[in-house]
Amino acid sequence: MSPGGTTAAVGLSGGVDSSVAAHLLIEQGYCVVGITMKIYDPSVASLPAIRDACFGPHEEKDIKAARDICRVLGIPFYSIDLTQEYRSIVLEYFRREYLRGRTPNPCIVCNRRIKFELLIEKAWQSGISFDYFATGHYARIDKLGGRFALRKAVDLQKDQTYFLYTLSQEQLSRTLFPLGHLTKSQVRKLARTIGLPSADRAESQDFIGDGNYQLLFRGQEIVPGEIVDERGHVLGRHKGLIFYTVGQRKGLGIAAREPLYVIRIEPEKNRIVVGPQSRLFSRRMLVSKVNFMSIDSLQGPMEATAKIRYKHDGASATLQPHNKEEVLVTFHSPQRAITPGQSAVFYSGDYVVGGGVIMSVLED
Repeated sequence: MSPGGTTAAVGLSGGVDSSVAAHLLIEQGYCVVGITMKIYDPSVASLPAIRDACFGPHEEKDIKAARDICRVLGIPFYSIDLTQEYRSIVLEYFRREYLRGRTPNPCIVCNRRIKFELLIEKAWQSGISFDYFATGHYARIDKLGGRFALRKAVDLQKDQTYFLYTLSQEQLSRTLFPLGHLTKSQVRKLARTIGLPSADRAESQDFIGDGNYQLLFRGQEIVPGEIVDERGHVLGRHKGLIFYTVGQRKGLGIAAREPLYVIRIEPEKNRIVVGPQSRLFSRRMLVSKVNFMSIDSLQGPMEATAKIRYKHDGASATLQPHNKEEVLVTFHSPQRAITPGQSAVFYSGDYVVGGGVIMSVLED
């Protein structure tokens, strides 16, 4: 059924997913416009021009690619400058978390504050009118009990609901995910069939070109310190807290009888604590800044599947209210390398119950 003149703005990256999303909405009868965001600021860091990253000097080529896609599809194109907002929100969050000894997830913050909030607001302020905002994310939106619910994509290998758990009910009500019912191979095949220039373009894999995060930090912020075991014995020196994360084994530069892993980062002492792999497994964690989606709030214990990182398969857990802002998560079996700063996302079947930021790991 045609939406009858309803307008949708598609957030274009220049890649195959967002361009096919735009095509599908045109086919469904929407009046479609393409918008893309400009976020790279060369004064922040001089980065190599690597195309499989979100933040870098290749951005002008990406914007041109998005413009070319709109030309092929016959829709208007707009570029929205969000360089200051991206720098002050996403990049500062990234720096701050690493300096606190935590491992950030910039994609989630970018979705919450930049792509699904400020991009839309700034587009509206620029006089671009639209009823819905659409992206090429692999996810679905359903209604459950009067609430908008985020549902896993049909292609579970590409499902991106983990990165979208922060969306509010109001945001979900005006969001479209046209690719949720398709597989990646189907998307590429469709792009080739209709002659989109993005059909065989490589996917973005990181948010900074070549993963050189050091360029985002000031020299005085990278302070070497001690690597110790759990008893406090000094085993070596680290290069700076920003180079390490829980579960890491490579790059420690220490010799031991058994493999050692980062099991804890202590920013207040500027030191890395290492131990055997067995010390990486935990059952309990506190999750803060929780946004619930398929339910209004957590009133008591609830069984769910919890993912502690994007590539984590998810594991059975019990969710319990801890205080007004935190949820206590107890896994049924120990999980490896629960990492403060990363997000935990809770599922009931295909639906996202909610999610939040891992604050701490608790001893059993």
